[in-house]
Amino acid sequence: MPIPLTDVPTADLSTIRQALLDLICQVAYKEGDFTLSSGKKSDYYINGKQVTLHAQGGLMVARLLLDMLPPGTAGVGGLTLGADPMVSAISIAGAYENRPVTPLIIRKEAKGHGTRAYIEGPELPAGSAIVIIEDVVTTGASALQAVERLRQAGYQVNDVLALVDRQQGGQALYQSEGLNFRPIFTIAELQTHWRAQQ
Repeated sequence: MPIPLTDVPTADLSTIRQALLDLICQVAYKEGDFTLSSGKKSDYYINGKQVTLHAQGGLMVARLLLDMLPPGTAGVGGLTLGADPMVSAISIAGAYENRPVTPLIIRKEAKGHGTRAYIEGPELPAGSAIVIIEDVVTTGASALQAVERLRQAGYQVNDVLALVDRQQGGQALYQSEGLNFRPIFTIAELQTHWRAQQ
């Protein structure tokens, strides 16, 4: 069971990490026959939004990712839709911990009206360090779209953080692009825990 919402803001991070692993296994991880956004077939699926849009889950993810941000991080951003609740939650958790972090949402297509912007959120000074946030990483291609948009806007992007790494090429792709990558959980860790609960 998730820890009570009232305890999430003050619980130690190791307790939060264990509770988050339990929650992912309960609400987000499924085994069966699935087609992923990359087009690949898989015998399991992780619906990260079942966790990141969950009250306790969103706050637990935010606290853990906030702790993982490199020093000097000015903002967090990610490709819509998977990153949207995460970057917002990290920003709010940062406000409570006196660690201001600006949330940025990167569109897949430029907005069709107004400023026609790819990036939504407060504008930061050129050269600001932005960390890319992902819910579930498979090949890593979607995060690279966000990296490119942010770099084109004049930001410095060196890091990608994720809720779960499916360990299917994302890390290698990020390394080839000079990006540091760290997930909260790997699929191996998640599956081991899920199977132990069956």
